[in-house]
Amino acid sequence: MDEKEFKATYTGYNDRPCVFAKALLSRCAGCSRSQRLNIAEREAMACTSATAHESCKELLPLLRAKALFALKLTHIEGPLPHGKEIKVQCGGLRGLRAAQEPQADGPVTDVYSLVAAARADFGGLDALPYGEIVKAVVCYEPRRRGHQSDTK
Repeated sequence: MDEKEFKATYTGYNDRPCVFAKALLSRCAGCSRSQRLNIAEREAMACTSATAHESCKELLPLLRAKALFALKLTHIEGPLPHGKEIKVQCGGLRGLRAAQEPQADGPVTDVYSLVAAARADFGGLDALPYGEIVKAVVCYEPRRRGHQSDTK
């Protein structure tokens, strides 16, 4: 299956793609409202809740906008490069959790619960402590792929 066929199948099959799919697929976060899909030997994530999907669709652009300077960008045109998107998603979610639970560590276990609690605790997603969250974006280092050593 070529890329064009995959995209057509993906959009037809997954009408509500997970907004934080990169974070979930890289295993730096989990979500109680996500569903893993396999299409043509590739993994994708779907959101099972319209409410959760809308909430995440509201949060991610805010995280990207607030992290522009930290990502050494002046503006965003189109999708971010993969590495920067991983930093925004994984670092942003960890920073959001740290703003609510400073002692917590490791992967975020439920994006849906985290975003819902943040909305309630801070009175909306616009009122989040983005200064603290962006620090986590800057500090987040994605997992490095293991390199196979030549053993000849």
